[in-house]
Amino acid sequence: MAQIAAVGVGGFLGSILRYLLSGWVHRTLASDWFPYGTLAVNVIGCLLIGFLAGVEEKHAVFTADVRLFIFIGIVGGFTTFSAFAYETVLLARNAQLLTAFANVLVELTAGLFAVGIGHWLSRF
Repeated sequence: MAQIAAVGVGGFLGSILRYLLSGWVHRTLASDWFPYGTLAVNVIGCLLIGFLAGVEEKHAVFTADVRLFIFIGIVGGFTTFSAFAYETVLLARNAQLLTAFANVLVELTAGLFAVGIGHWLSRF
């Protein structure tokens, strides 16, 4: 039961952080043609999970429950593949095929790059 609570509380916190950051990015960039808020949370989440995974691999600093809380709860609640997929489908349905393709390309490339950079940063 403690593990479920750890994931639930972490997910609650991550979802709130996602809502706040995504909304701030959307308002700041004021762009209706590209989902920058989702991109921001996904890239930051990828960077964070890459960094934390690298720290864990090198130093084994997290207990199993803390890993559940951070990796599945907070980071899992913070990032949002479903929003990425939905926004891409909306772009394609609205005949914005180039923007939909760009969204897929940028999200995947930036996400993979961010995980790698995060993992690299954990070595210092």
